Amino acid sequence: MANTAEKPPSISYSQQTKQTAKEQRDIQQQVAGADKRAPKKESKQAMQAGAREYPQPPMEPQHLDKPGLQSDLKLAPMCDAPYYKGSQKLQDMAAIITGGDSGIGRSVAILYAREGADVAIVYLADEQEDAAETKRLVEAEGKRCLLIPGDVTNRAFCFSAVEKTVAEFGKLDVLVNNAAFQMHVSRFEDLTEEHFDKTIKTNLYGYFHMAQAAIGVMGKGGAIVNTGSVTGLMGNKDLLDYSMTKGGIHAFTRSLATHLIPYGIRVNAVAPGPVWTPLNPSDKEGEDIVHFGESTPMKRPAQPEEIAPAYVFLASPHCSSYITGEILPIIDGYNGG
Repeated sequence: MANTAEKPPSISYSQQTKQTAKEQRDIQQQVAGADKRAPKKESKQAMQAGAREYPQPPMEPQHLDKPGLQSDLKLAPMCDAPYYKGSQKLQDMAAIITGGDSGIGRSVAILYAREGADVAIVYLADEQEDAAETKRLVEAEGKRCLLIPGDVTNRAFCFSAVEKTVAEFGKLDVLVNNAAFQMHVSRFEDLTEEHFDKTIKTNLYGYFHMAQAAIGVMGKGGAIVNTGSVTGLMGNKDLLDYSMTKGGIHAFTRSLATHLIPYGIRVNAVAPGPVWTPLNPSDKEGEDIVHFGESTPMKRPAQPEEIAPAYVFLASPHCSSYITGEILPIIDGYNGG
């Protein structure tokens, strides 16, 4: 039977490639014209998408001596999340938060209490004033707050802090590793061994010591939430040591999560971008703070209360029982471009 199907018109491969090239140029011209006509959407204003408006650069110049007190900041970080409503996600649980006196740690403590948890706060003795304010805010939520001054670089102290928490609350369900040391250095040659050692001992050894102490008393259903950083994902030319430790925290999180699956303990991390806390004014000179967070897509730093709900999510067995070994970036759309 003869094939009656219509045959395609005869065309050479050379003619076809010329036609393809013309079609590509036509699309190129169409896009170029559309781009010229399109209104510019780039805004110089910071993005405000929260329940209330947050500060945006320029920030008031200010420098704090280490370790940096939140009570000394002229522009107080916003930690209390007044529009966040608790729903018993951590009811009757007990948590310990290192670096819980200020910034992200304070906001996490407040939200944990609002969700029903008693909270122990680990902090440096020089931060007593900030820690006392965090205690007041936790107790205002109707929960107990234990203050434990000390240095997480000291292994014996970390085990003691966990023992005190269990003695006070009868158990430990959640560990938040959040204490950190950060200091910008503009030239790699000027990064001293003492500085390098302090960063590693605080940011890595501290997490290691606290995690080892915690898993000895945590039961099935426990959670460890580590504070990573965008610098651990993207790097930072002036924070080589800090970025290295934060990348290490991400790897530690993934590895420990797999190891602790038989224990029934989940391990995750939050990796924030720039956040307005005492860490930064104590890390930079006053004039360097003025434009803090301005280069981000949202053109402003986050406030602690915008980060803290992620710590609730990752700690709560009601929200994240099937989530472990994850790094949750909160970096306002930044993709490295």
